[in-house]
Amino acid sequence: MPTDPHREMRQAVVETCRRMNALGVNQGTVGNVSARSGDGFLISPTGVPYESLASEQVVAMDLDGGWAGDWRPSSEWRIHAAIYLARPEAGAVIHTHAPNATALSCLRRDVPAFHYMMAVTGGASLRCAEYATYGTPELAAHMLRALEDRTACLLANHGVVGFAPTLEAALALMAEVENLCRQYILTRQAGEPVILDAAEMMQVLEIFKTYGRQGEPRS
Repeated sequence: MPTDPHREMRQAVVETCRRMNALGVNQGTVGNVSARSGDGFLISPTGVPYESLASEQVVAMDLDGGWAGDWRPSSEWRIHAAIYLARPEAGAVIHTHAPNATALSCLRRDVPAFHYMMAVTGGASLRCAEYATYGTPELAAHMLRALEDRTACLLANHGVVGFAPTLEAALALMAEVENLCRQYILTRQAGEPVILDAAEMMQVLEIFKTYGRQGEPRS
């Protein structure tokens, strides 16, 4: 029997699916995870509970939407394919229905720079994409516009999506975005947040170019 060249990456997708639920940024069978692989990507299947998900159920797809095998890919495969086509730096994509991010998506508002950590999104705000029915090309197109110069965005009345070079980094991004959304909701409940100005966020974004990196020369 031939060896599956994607075995390790399939297992990494499975483990990421389980970790995102354990972290509380997703629940049930909603949400989806993918990783770039060669000229295509590997994505979690539709309708399979993550606790029983097996690596062989992770679906290999091409960027045009073709796939082979017995398992159907996530219904949201189009948003993953769109990111891989438009953003060559994307190595992994995660979409979740995280409670706080999803609540804000239902307000259809951008989240402003109420905290300097908003820079994890790649800019001074977490944008909310226009609404479109889930799984459609229209949703993918709206998402790409909201992701211009960003690594994460809300999907109106739906959830949140983000990407990073690796699965580990993408999951960390989703966890931080959900934490920021929770903090923003709490702040709005207490009063009106003070928004950091563009000059300050530009300075923070410059610092973030080396945020969290180890092993580099001291400045």
